[in-house]
Amino acid sequence: MSVRELVVLGTASQVPTRHRNHNGYLLRWDGEGILFDPGEGTQRQMLRAGVAAHDLNRICITHFHGDHSLGLAGVVQRINLDRVPHEITAHYPKSGKRFFDRLRYATAYRETVDLTEAPVESDGPAAVTPSYTLEAVKLSHPVESYGYRLIEPDGRRMLPDRLAAHGIKGPDVGRIQREGVVDGVALEDVSEVRRGQRFAFVMDTRLCDGVHALADGCDMLVIESTFLDEDTDLAVEHGHLTAGQAATVAREAGVRHLVLTHFSQRYTDPDEFERQARAAGFEGELTVAHDLLRVPVPKRR
Repeated sequence: MSVRELVVLGTASQVPTRHRNHNGYLLRWDGEGILFDPGEGTQRQMLRAGVAAHDLNRICITHFHGDHSLGLAGVVQRINLDRVPHEITAHYPKSGKRFFDRLRYATAYRETVDLTEAPVESDGPAAVTPSYTLEAVKLSHPVESYGYRLIEPDGRRMLPDRLAAHGIKGPDVGRIQREGVVDGVALEDVSEVRRGQRFAFVMDTRLCDGVHALADGCDMLVIESTFLDEDTDLAVEHGHLTAGQAATVAREAGVRHLVLTHFSQRYTDPDEFERQARAAGFEGELTVAHDLLRVPVPKRR
């Protein structure tokens, strides 16, 4: 059975707290698993969340600050220890390859797995598969940072009333889906476009064009909201977003489910992030993330 959900492994920015681990997010997308930004402690959080090394197919790193990448060494070694039988691809900013290499080979271990590196150096597709395209878009942070966006191809939704009107039934329904035409009736006559789902992952960044491009029309947007709105100046200075800014982006982009995360340890009331996001006018589904949370991707429209 296909599953599309976000498994939150960690939600702290800069330093972990007693209640929040460093960053780490697994997107389960049907039979694949995409691990985003494995911060320190990710391997243990995977264990607590019931995520195995065998569940991983891709690792996507937005940038090489420690809270987003220090867990890579442990994850890579666990992949090799468990002898994951399939290829795993790692995406990361090409400018940070020296950091990736240091983390990949931080200590001695026996390599048993095909870990393919696919560095990102410009906006555009990072991977294209039959079930989705993974795009990378540059963001604005003191070090080079990219956000990621997964786009499912559009499909078609069969319309029972039109099928009946054209006398298409039984095996011919499957046939017209495969062949496009049955007895002079075209697929377009008995179906409509079903928009593919879209998921975006936006971490450390100021407001910039890339944030809006990644969020546009997403079913689920996972986005940093390091600061509350009263600390907007700090957010701009350090290259981050506030809860209100993130929610405004989501509202303007038509996001269906907004997931706020990457919280500064200076704040003790997570409900304030939700209050400020709502005050910014976002009316869709809203989650203020906490560690080990599972968030289903919204069903297709």
